[in-house]
Amino acid sequence: MAMMAALALAAAAGGIGGARVDDPYIWLEDPYAPKALAWVEAENARTLAILEKDPGYQSLFDDALNIAEATDRVPAPSLVGGQVTNFWQDAGHVRGIWRTTSVAGYAQPVIAWQTVLDLDALSTAEKANWVWKGAQCEPIKEQRCLLSLSDGGEDATTQREFDLTTGQFVPEGFVLPKSKQGNAWEDADTLLVTRDWGPGTMTKSGYPFVVKRLKRGQPLTAAVEVFRGTEDDVGAGARVLVDATGNKAVLFGRDVDFFNNEQSILTPRGIVRLDMPKKVHIFGMLDGQIVLLTNEDWAGTPIKAGSLVSFDAKAAMGGKPVPTLIFAPNARQSVDSDSVDLTKSRVLATINDNVRGRIMAFGRSGTGWTGTRLPLPDNAATYLVSTDRTSDVAYLNATSFLLPSTIFQADAAAGTATSLKVSPARFDASGLVSEQFEAISKDGTRVPYFIVHRAGPAPKGGWPTILDAYGGFEVSNTPSYRGITGKLWLERGGAYVLANIRGGGEFGPAWHEAALNINRQRAYDDFAAVGEDLVKRGFTSKPRLGITGGSNGGLLMGVELTQRPDLWSAVNINVPLLDMIRISKIAAGASWQGEYGDVAADPAVRAFWDKVSPYQQLNATSKLPMPYIFTTTKDDRVGPGHARKFAARMKELGLPYLYYENTEGGHGSGANLKQTARTNALQMVYFKRQLMESAQ
Repeated sequence: MAMMAALALAAAAGGIGGARVDDPYIWLEDPYAPKALAWVEAENARTLAILEKDPGYQSLFDDALNIAEATDRVPAPSLVGGQVTNFWQDAGHVRGIWRTTSVAGYAQPVIAWQTVLDLDALSTAEKANWVWKGAQCEPIKEQRCLLSLSDGGEDATTQREFDLTTGQFVPEGFVLPKSKQGNAWEDADTLLVTRDWGPGTMTKSGYPFVVKRLKRGQPLTAAVEVFRGTEDDVGAGARVLVDATGNKAVLFGRDVDFFNNEQSILTPRGIVRLDMPKKVHIFGMLDGQIVLLTNEDWAGTPIKAGSLVSFDAKAAMGGKPVPTLIFAPNARQSVDSDSVDLTKSRVLATINDNVRGRIMAFGRSGTGWTGTRLPLPDNAATYLVSTDRTSDVAYLNATSFLLPSTIFQADAAAGTATSLKVSPARFDASGLVSEQFEAISKDGTRVPYFIVHRAGPAPKGGWPTILDAYGGFEVSNTPSYRGITGKLWLERGGAYVLANIRGGGEFGPAWHEAALNINRQRAYDDFAAVGEDLVKRGFTSKPRLGITGGSNGGLLMGVELTQRPDLWSAVNINVPLLDMIRISKIAAGASWQGEYGDVAADPAVRAFWDKVSPYQQLNATSKLPMPYIFTTTKDDRVGPGHARKFAARMKELGLPYLYYENTEGGHGSGANLKQTARTNALQMVYFKRQLMESAQ
């Protein structure tokens, strides 16, 4: 019994055979434990006494808040039911309002909005702290919507049925209590719901895997199960695809891990598994064709990984979809999986070409697809903002480091795009230039990066520089306008760098997969290579070089802090992953084994992270620059435990650090604009002190 107890304690503390088994800070993993919150309060007080008392803080906060609350911001349009909706926050609407106008009304210089929901008033009336998490509308009439409302910014939401035409919650309408959950409208009176149904319905990652059919007027207990995954999956869910000609497809998906999923389709004879690649992103349906991006080769066909394709939904009900190529990128291109959408007659997609965006409109004639590039600015990042399945109206965004966001209204069928609204400049860009360079990584790979700096030669010692990257989950970092960074940093003499390291999606699936699992050191080597290249070119120097990243980028920061402390003088670690040995035991960490590997089941993965995991690499002999560590109590995705434990370990070892934890905000910088402004100001004060003042 004594031996079994010892083994259990060792496993709970991080496993057997690792770099360090004992972990005295597991108690900090509980977000709301009184002892942990008392620790947070003390750490916050210490950090705020330094950063908020800095003479430069108030000016930075005021600038950040003015930008965040500016009433001349361009409101982002979202097409719903032929009208434009927008969620808006400012000083008078801290939690925000949901409002509508017509397509013609949005094109006017002064938009006449109609408020349909005031979240501040609702929160006051219900004594709640609601944070907007979006709306999912019934896809035919698009008048009834399920609103997702979060308590303080958590991923878990309460979902309530809302009528856009009346501006009221539907009496006796659908109400889905708080849970991590998803849903799809099977018809106007039926939902396909995946949520916490009770014991045995949530995965080890903390996500639901049982889909039930819920009819209007039924209690949740009467919902009927129609599909399920397994507790070892990341999760499962349903989606309903509808196109402008009345075609409809009901799909069920099992997320086997973060990237691999199994798709099934509802047919007259039941649910049929589709024989297709497991690494896909499904976007919608046009003219009966289901449109998707495949991130692996489609076996038995010439379709290669990274291609945009379609297949006939009805023909696929036999279980064997036949793909048709829409677009195949070359080696320096990729289809942005976060920027593909459908109109009445076109598929719109952002194609990144050497990390510069192009939006293409693809139309179908006969059995093939042809593409047209929409007329948008060159040397800019481009994004789809919103589309309408019942028309060819679409809203697009073009931006760059020095070009404020511009909203274009496009006619996807005609291939036209007209500038509609330009965001006011938030900082003085005169004298600034943006350039693209390449660094050579440890294995010889060319790694591109962008730098924004003052024109002309660098001052002695170089510019105070912030180097930013993400490098994971196939996310592409593109050169977009960053008003806060411009105002708080570039205007004050700093330089900003964005690195496109492996692990991201800038060059398609191969660029991402090159840094998966035990190959992740490549991403960390890429980042260090960019830092070294900046110094080599004379842009900056080690005393003036700082780095920043959040979430997976926060893990990147932790690794760079512990692996290359010689290269940085400031390390900003946001909402991070830092304990990669216990990652599966903290918040939703088990869901990312497709990205990082399974420490518990794969000895090679365990061996890799034993040598790399930032929390385990801290030791008394470390000579590290002082990091600034930020997280939020209500982050139910990554969890605050990683950041807390890392700071506590640094304190134990006598290493310098600053730590701040926002008590709201979820997996982000804040639950409202003032919290976000404070987060930005604190971080910039830290960089100012480390790179502009300490480097003198």
